[in-house]
Amino acid sequence: MTRNRHIQYKQPFAALDIGTSKVCCFIARATDDAQLKILGVGQQMSRGLRSGNIIDMEATEAAILNAVHDAEKMANETIRDIIVSISTGQPTSLTTEIEIPLLGEEVTSQDIKRTLAFEDYHFKQNDDRWLIHAIPISYNLDGHKGIKDPKGMFGKKLAVDVHTISANSTAVKNLTQCVSRCHLNIKSLIISSYAAGLASLVDDEMDLGVTVIDMGGGTTKLSVFFDGNIIYTDQIPIGGNHVTNDIARGLSTPLVYAERLKTLYGSCISSLIDEQEIIDIPLIGEEDSEQINQISRSILVGIIQPRLEETFELVRSRLELSGFNKIAGRRVVLTGGASQLTGARELASIVLDKKVRVGRPLRLVGLADSMSGPAFSTCAGLLIHAMEENKNLSWYKNYNFKQKDTNLLNRLSHWLWSFL
Repeated sequence: MTRNRHIQYKQPFAALDIGTSKVCCFIARATDDAQLKILGVGQQMSRGLRSGNIIDMEATEAAILNAVHDAEKMANETIRDIIVSISTGQPTSLTTEIEIPLLGEEVTSQDIKRTLAFEDYHFKQNDDRWLIHAIPISYNLDGHKGIKDPKGMFGKKLAVDVHTISANSTAVKNLTQCVSRCHLNIKSLIISSYAAGLASLVDDEMDLGVTVIDMGGGTTKLSVFFDGNIIYTDQIPIGGNHVTNDIARGLSTPLVYAERLKTLYGSCISSLIDEQEIIDIPLIGEEDSEQINQISRSILVGIIQPRLEETFELVRSRLELSGFNKIAGRRVVLTGGASQLTGARELASIVLDKKVRVGRPLRLVGLADSMSGPAFSTCAGLLIHAMEENKNLSWYKNYNFKQKDTNLLNRLSHWLWSFL
């Protein structure tokens, strides 16, 4: 999917990654040689989310406003339209086959829209789920499978395997409401693990099969790419913040110090020198600076390692249950802020029994070193998605954010329109 890009926006465009630990905004412009040049970035701590779900609307809005303002100030631009990541609402992945008659005529773009309209009509009747993506994976024309683009071909029957990703409607509405109250217009909602893969994968990985594990603050997202498409996605409600909480509880230290200990001394893999290295631990509620506990680094590693093992074991279990484990191959790309923990790559390789590398944003120009780490893959991927030339997806970009029509006649009229 990343090979055929063209410039869709002459004006600067913006991406907004709303995560449990941070809110990040990138503003970029497409250059004449079809590259993305970063104009401005903004980042704020996120205090209004827990495990990907909004728990404080005002705090989330404040973080969004500040992040966008910082990016606008740096870029010297004012933005209105924005592309937003979503990891809330328990995203669900499902692949279905849809078939329509052609009567021996040439396949057109309208025929492909007709197949996607079936899925859209189904979700419009379901008030509990909100359709985020409807991605055609492969086409079948009169029994001939594996067709990537049937336009211009002739046949009597067209079938398409469509990968749909949906989320809880209430959670999506809460998220879009937060963004709208910041006077921003959402152009597209993109599943965060999908965006992270677009930013951190190379073309061969997408084609041959790879699993992307996006390790955020409140959740760990996984997605499987094969034959150039995302074919599966899932989410686990465990992230880097859970490691911080484990440290704070286990060592009776404030959360701010627990995060610092994790960053400076934390590791998922024990070593021989851990017993010899002594760490000072400030205690909760102790005002006297002399009341400091001292532990060996091995104790800290003993707190962190079980939580990361649990995370990767859950990822392995979800992949095996999904049936996509073999299709994904033996390649894993770790990304997200929590993937930067020392030893995460090695532990993932042991638990998953796969080749693992750490993925960072690719294909961006002008991104500062401080913003080019795994923690910013999702935000970078949102910009890359805006550059994608995919006519099958473009029909959905603005459609998802219209108010669901509760009138049966209007819903049926829209569905029939796709066959005209």
